[in-house]
Amino acid sequence: MCCVLSDNCSVIKIIMSEIAKLDISHQDDRGIILDIFESQPKEHGALITFNEGAKRANHYHKKSTQYLFLVSGTLLMRTAKVNEEGNFIESIKEDIIKPNMLITHRPFEAHAFVATENSVTLAFACGLRGGKDYEKDVYRLIMNMFEK
Repeated sequence: MCCVLSDNCSVIKIIMSEIAKLDISHQDDRGIILDIFESQPKEHGALITFNEGAKRANHYHKKSTQYLFLVSGTLLMRTAKVNEEGNFIESIKEDIIKPNMLITHRPFEAHAFVATENSVTLAFACGLRGGKDYEKDVYRLIMNMFEK
């Protein structure tokens, strides 16, 4: 089931990013199979690349839950809870993201990345995110999380 806040939610529980190092599901002489999701359909998926030094995101979502899986490279990630207006309601947290880590960003969690080397990610979302809906649930931060 997708984790999307509906307009009729009476309680909103904000949980910080989850970072999970995924284990290889199967390995043989042909290569590996690494399950990213099991029994959890997503409404959008995309391949996103970062050139070394590139900064991406610096936004939050009000309804969508976003997932980022790092295929290769290394990313520095900053996250913090924000309120309805996008103001930080806690200190910014910093993590180093390595290959095979899956990040879960829930609604009202600001997130930003900078690539410390060329990197490749797979991004998935439950809620508005892809194609013509790309910006419908994206709320840009006024302050750059890497300048705070």
